[in-house]
Amino acid sequence: MPKIKRAIISVSDKKDIVWFARELSLQGVEIISTGGTYKILGQEGIKVIPVVEVTSFPEMLDGRVKTLHPKIHGGILADRNKPEHMRQLEYQKIQPIDMVVVNLYPFKETVSKPGFSRAEAIEQIDIGGPAMLRAAAKNHEHVAVVVNPERYPEIIKEMKERDGELSEETRRLLAVEAFRHTAEYDRMIWEYLSSEQELSEAQVANRAGARTEDEGLFPSRLELAYDRKAILRYGENPHQSAALYSERPPVHGSLANSLHLSGPQLSFNNLLDADSAWKCALDFPDPVCVIVKHNNPCGIAVHQDLAQAYRRALECDPVSAYGSVIAFNRKVTEACANAMRDLFIEVLVAPGYYAEALEILKEKKDLRILSLEGWGFEKGDLRDYKKIDGGLLVQDMDTDACDPRQMRVVTKREPSEREWKDLIFAWRSCKHVRSNAIVLARNLATVGIGAGQMSRVDAAAIAVEKAGSDRTSGCVAASDAFFPFADAVQKIAEAGAVAIIQPGGSIRDDEVIELCERYQISMVFTGKRHFRH
Repeated sequence: MPKIKRAIISVSDKKDIVWFARELSLQGVEIISTGGTYKILGQEGIKVIPVVEVTSFPEMLDGRVKTLHPKIHGGILADRNKPEHMRQLEYQKIQPIDMVVVNLYPFKETVSKPGFSRAEAIEQIDIGGPAMLRAAAKNHEHVAVVVNPERYPEIIKEMKERDGELSEETRRLLAVEAFRHTAEYDRMIWEYLSSEQELSEAQVANRAGARTEDEGLFPSRLELAYDRKAILRYGENPHQSAALYSERPPVHGSLANSLHLSGPQLSFNNLLDADSAWKCALDFPDPVCVIVKHNNPCGIAVHQDLAQAYRRALECDPVSAYGSVIAFNRKVTEACANAMRDLFIEVLVAPGYYAEALEILKEKKDLRILSLEGWGFEKGDLRDYKKIDGGLLVQDMDTDACDPRQMRVVTKREPSEREWKDLIFAWRSCKHVRSNAIVLARNLATVGIGAGQMSRVDAAAIAVEKAGSDRTSGCVAASDAFFPFADAVQKIAEAGAVAIIQPGGSIRDDEVIELCERYQISMVFTGKRHFRH
């Protein structure tokens, strides 16, 4: 590729663009620009030519047409190896363009904002930008195309080393990145427009049992885009290979894009357990500690003092907590870090760490410390995926506001105020335990958890056994689904529980309620279940 002499710059993401343009200008590159980019570069004292001066045609249709012109696209698409192409450029007084620096309108950001209008979304469908990118990427043998601001320093470095040129390998890499950028952009637009599509009455009739409101969540064709983030130590077992992929575009503040502050390389199981712990922690509005082992919580506790939350969560099952994954929904304090000194922990997940806490935690050389700074500000794909043989199961995430006003007390005895708080806590906790699941809780901490059993009575027996007789008196219980028989309730009642929360809906609900009345136990029906398979 000959020396880069002329570039067109038109970017939505203005990150470092002034620096990049100035560096290009210092290397003698003539810069053409449009709209907001032209204004910013001009204000910074960078010599820049407005696109209208090149095309001799004004921007029109509220900026929808500005670069769609032969003097732009001819300059980009001309094959420098074909004399006829170069003669045509000379005849039409078109100068070649050697570099295209473009990234596209913020469509994703627009449709992610609450209350955006359809008209706003449509205006963020870029036309001229993708056309220039595709043209430059097609002609990458002669033209460099730049979409990623992270590439600016390495491009300038290479141009300085090669007297203003870029290698064939670099241009090919940049072209691949450009096509990926436009493909992802088109995919987002396609998904948005597909989600708008309403089913006709005939389509609804053909979808036996399907709910029409689900159509927006589940388009007829599903395209997923992910970038490989890391090669992992191994999969679920050492003989399996594994990798981590993150959503494209990346969701900042997510587990997949967390900061690995300290500790060994992550494994497949580390991340699975970290995901379970983190999602559980996010379900609690108050400060919480969640301890997970083998994808199941073995202790959950809420307390304003994070160190106390940890100690109370650990008390639930200190044996299982050895080699666990722990998540907090608040920044980890020095006192909390000190409390964790004596426990072997595989992974720690939190939205941040105070400097003193981090210093203490880094002393544990085998502890993987993950920070999710900025979590909650961006939302990724809100669907849940499970791979099956030859296909994919897709559902929306299990969200539940846990609103007591939508629940129903079905016994004569009403829960006390303290019991209501524990019931809501237990219900939130139970949602994150593998089915069949029974959770016993007291004073906003789990005291016994029965997880992943084939029968509900076994789950209840394990929860009671884990808690021990000294901690079940006065506790509450949560069941992720209804009780098919009264036997599990019998075990919970005999252990000393004072209140039970469950979805209800069994053909034997009357028997279950009658048993609760006999033991003077309050029972609350939520009307929702929380299976976690």
